Amino acid sequence: MRDGLIDCARIGKAPELFAGFSAHELEAILSFFDFRAHSMQMPPGAAANGARWRSWLFVGGRGAGKTRAGAEWVRGMAGGFVDFADMPVARIALIGETWADARDVMVEGVSGILAAHGKWDRPQWEASRRRLTWRNGAIAQVFSAEDPESLRGPQFDAAWCDEVAKWRHAQEVWDMLQFGLRLGEWPRAMVTTTPRPLALLKKLMADPANAVTRASMRANAENLAPGFLRAIEERYGGTRLGRQEIDGAIVEERADALWSREMIERARIAGAPPLARIVVAVDPPAAAHKRADKCGIVAAGLDADGLVYVLSDATLAAARPAEWAARAVALYHDLQADALVVEVNQGGDMVASVIAQADSSVPVTKVRATRGKYLRAAPVALLYEQNRVRHVGAFPELEDEMCSLGPDGLLNGASPDRLDALVWAITHLALDGKRATPRVRRL
Repeated sequence: MRDGLIDCARIGKAPELFAGFSAHELEAILSFFDFRAHSMQMPPGAAANGARWRSWLFVGGRGAGKTRAGAEWVRGMAGGFVDFADMPVARIALIGETWADARDVMVEGVSGILAAHGKWDRPQWEASRRRLTWRNGAIAQVFSAEDPESLRGPQFDAAWCDEVAKWRHAQEVWDMLQFGLRLGEWPRAMVTTTPRPLALLKKLMADPANAVTRASMRANAENLAPGFLRAIEERYGGTRLGRQEIDGAIVEERADALWSREMIERARIAGAPPLARIVVAVDPPAAAHKRADKCGIVAAGLDADGLVYVLSDATLAAARPAEWAARAVALYHDLQADALVVEVNQGGDMVASVIAQADSSVPVTKVRATRGKYLRAAPVALLYEQNRVRHVGAFPELEDEMCSLGPDGLLNGASPDRLDALVWAITHLALDGKRATPRVRRL
C-alpha cells in the first residue's frame, strides 16, 4: 500500500474489491499474508496419500522468501488462521542455528515474526526469557541448535526450524524435537533452509510423509534490490555456490569421487585464449529409444602451452542417431573444430556412418574403451589436480557427474554420459600423443 492506496496489480486483486474501505481497514486487510504471498510461501495441502504431512520443508536459494514464509507460518499457527491451522496452537518452538541467529533473523529480523505482525496483534517479545507471547495465550520459545539438550523436556504443537543445513548437531537436535512435538491433533514442523548435502535434509526431503517446497532467488525477484539478481547471476550463475545459494539446489559431492567441487571451481575461467586444437567428443547411447542413456557431447580445446579448455556440453537426451549426429556436427562447425572423437564400442562402423550421413566432410576419430569408466577417467582427473584443465563458464550437469563418479559408478546409478565424452575429449587432446599440427585460432 502506498499513501493509503493498494497496488492491486502487484497482489493480483481487482481494485473494486477494496472499494469503500478506509486506509486503516485496508492496512489491516493487507496485513494478512494471503493477499501478498507467493503461492509457494503458503502451507501445502495434505500429502498425496491423503495424510497430514509431518514436516513442511521450504528449501530455496538466498532471498527466496523463506524467512518471511516461516514467520507468517508461525503467525498463522498462533492465530489459528485459515490455511494455517484449524485453531490456534498453544506452544511453538523456534530453533535457529544459534541463539543470536534465532533472535536477529527469526524474531527481530526485517522478515521475522515481529515484522510479520500488525501493531494490533504483535506478540510480546521477552528477550531475556527467549519467548514470544500472543494475546490469546499462545507462546513461542526460542532455542539454539547448538544445545540439543535444551529441547529435552519441553513439548510443542508446532516448530519452525531455520537453516537446518547449517546446524552443527542437526540429527541430535531434530531427534530431540521429534520427542517434544506431541501436543494437539496435528503436531508439525516447518523447515526453512538453503540446502546443503546434509544427510538429515536429504532424508527429510525423501520422506513421503513430508511436504517439500522448492524456490529459487528468482521467484522473489520483486522484493530484491533492482539489478541485484542480474549482477549475482552474472557472477555466480551455474557455479556450485550459485546453484546452492541462487537456485536452492542440493549440490552433491562424494568423498571417493575423482573430482571435488573445489577442484572444479579452481579451474573455472570466463573465456578461452587462442586455441591450437579443438575437438568434439561423442559418447553415443547404447540404444535409440525413450529410455536410452543420453548421448554425451562435449567440446574441448588445447592451447599452445598444453592447457585444456572445456568449451561446451551439448549432451542430448535420448534421441535417434540422426538427431545426436546432427547436434555433434553442428557444434563441430560452430567451434571450427578439428575432429569428432567418437566412441565406437556401441555400434562400431554404424556410428561413423550416421555422422557421415549428417556431414561426410567431418573427420571422425574412432576410440574404443578397453578399461572401465573410473579407470579411464583417473588420468584426466590428474590433469585437473595438476591445474592443466580449465572450464570456460559453468557446466552444472557435467560437473555433477564429475563429483559423483566413484569406483562403483555414479551415486544415482545412471550412466556418466557427459563425463565419458569429457574424458574422451581431454584424453585425445592431452594424453594420447596423437595431436595434429597446431593451428592457432580465436573463439
